[in-house]
Amino acid sequence: MVQDMTALREGQRTRATAPFPSTFALKLVMAVTGVIFIAFVFVHMIGNLKVYGGPASLDSYAQWLREVGYPLIPHKGVLWALRVTLLVSLVAHVGASVILWARGRRARGRFRRRRSSGVTAWAARTMLLGGVLILGFLVIHLLDLTIGRAVAPGAYQPADADGTIHAYTNLVASFSRPWMAAVYVVWMLVIAVHIWHGWRTMAQDLGATGHRLRAVWATLGALIALAIVLGNALIPILVQLGVIA
Repeated sequence: MVQDMTALREGQRTRATAPFPSTFALKLVMAVTGVIFIAFVFVHMIGNLKVYGGPASLDSYAQWLREVGYPLIPHKGVLWALRVTLLVSLVAHVGASVILWARGRRARGRFRRRRSSGVTAWAARTMLLGGVLILGFLVIHLLDLTIGRAVAPGAYQPADADGTIHAYTNLVASFSRPWMAAVYVVWMLVIAVHIWHGWRTMAQDLGATGHRLRAVWATLGALIALAIVLGNALIPILVQLGVIA
């Protein structure tokens, strides 16, 4: 009986001192929101490929995004639902990552772990910096191609009164600037590294221990990251070369 009471008190003490939310819950949040972001970036990349079909192809795709589900769903309803989902996921992902980073720093105290070498170790060390760069990319990308504030004056064409979207013209106007084309390519590389490493660690965080399963999972993540780089980064390069104009 005494042992049972002692065990009960120890369990209560452990629950009282356990961090909230738990580390597992935070990693689960990062995994789920990470999948949402990867799915969005991948689907967005597929949509960007419409640029190779010319202005009518990309403009009609941009128009479809605003009208999908209409009239059952209000105009831009699906688009705003996606934006809200991404915003909530972004807040949750960043919040969870900051809490985990702070806990790791606090647990290490004044001791620092020995730095390992290799591409994987480098990707792990730069995840926080990569996340900050990606946040900066989102802000500038929205100002550039969604709001039109960052495009050269007179180059951005807002939607016409009848709702016609000039996505192709605005994209070419943006990437015609060499600095924006170069920065966009660098950002795509940062996003690819972030996705590649995040995808690899996701299986471990969710408890997948099988060596073969993790190898297949890592390979799939690498292919997704490579597809995103090739699909998105080639566009500003081809604009600079005059292939897309």
